[in-house]
Amino acid sequence: MEFSRPVVLVHGAWHGAWCWATFQAELDRRGITSYAIDLPGHGTSLEPLGGLDQDAAHLATILDHLDLTDAVLVGHSYGGAVITQAAAGRSDLAHLVYVTAFALNAGESVMGALRSLDPRDVDLGAAMQFHSDGTSTLDPRLAVAALYGSCSPEAIAAALPRLSPQPGATMTQDVTGTPRNAISSTYVRCLQDRAIHPEHQAVFAARCTAQFDLDTDHSPFVSMPVALADIVDPIARPA
Repeated sequence: MEFSRPVVLVHGAWHGAWCWATFQAELDRRGITSYAIDLPGHGTSLEPLGGLDQDAAHLATILDHLDLTDAVLVGHSYGGAVITQAAAGRSDLAHLVYVTAFALNAGESVMGALRSLDPRDVDLGAAMQFHSDGTSTLDPRLAVAALYGSCSPEAIAAALPRLSPQPGATMTQDVTGTPRNAISSTYVRCLQDRAIHPEHQAVFAARCTAQFDLDTDHSPFVSMPVALADIVDPIARPA
């Protein structure tokens, strides 16, 4: 029996492990072992919301608990910052996959990286609602265009009620390492993305070892799970 490298899936802002369900089913069909995690305060997590440092520490604790060998970390959107911070200094990781994600360098934050790039028009900003407790939520009516433009109505109806508050600190704290200097990496750019502009994604993709383009929205794990799995499959099962 052929065994795969374990794949650990890290969701982006406002989401939870639930967003990977369709993609995990496709990986299961291929015999690829995967683990989708809830970052603190998201999905079914009972832990308090925190910043990037807490999210990365949580991921590191899970990796230590699972005691995986040659794991593949897959980060979506903000989850790219989380896998970057968690991967720095580790020797048990085989590959980093950034799915329309923030492939940050040491000393960068999500917002800092965006401010360093030429402005581009997307729909995410209009969907964000800011609150006095330092969190943001998404207006469900506007979140559809920003996140799920290529998804089915049924998938959108299932996703919207599960979106949850996101702490502002996750976007402003810097990562402290650049693990892609030691770990091979792949970037998946989504050409119809209205949350992170494809031209911004291209900047992050240039920092990675390999790049693939998908003609879809910000949520390819729902809108193009087979195509996304075709990218992850050879990483999880190298020749």
